[in-house]
Amino acid sequence: MDGRAGRRRPRPRDERGAVTAELALVLPAVVMVLLVCCTLGAAVLGQVRCADAARAAARAAAIGEPAAVVTSVARELAGADAEVSVDTDGSWVEVVVSRPVASGVLGAGTLEARASARAWVEPGP
Repeated sequence: MDGRAGRRRPRPRDERGAVTAELALVLPAVVMVLLVCCTLGAAVLGQVRCADAARAAARAAAIGEPAAVVTSVARELAGADAEVSVDTDGSWVEVVVSRPVASGVLGAGTLEARASARAWVEPGP
């Protein structure tokens, strides 16, 4: 044996703490990317919820449900903080649903999801 197997080579003094410094530089960027991904996910989920709510509310309005029921259906699917607008134009009904998705993220304004749906009003008896 040459005697080197049991000895460890000492690390140079100038590399100590390099990993900590690199982590300190990279960590804010990683947190920012995670925050943007979470905000994007919330926006997509909010848009899907608004689209589903508008579609269901338009269908409810098309079959002759009262405006209070149409609004209730939309808010049940989109969330209690959703704004619902119902507009009847002759034989068509349009429902617009919007809701806030995220606010104050990274100094940006409020993000809002919005969807609309139109349906042919069913003929009554």
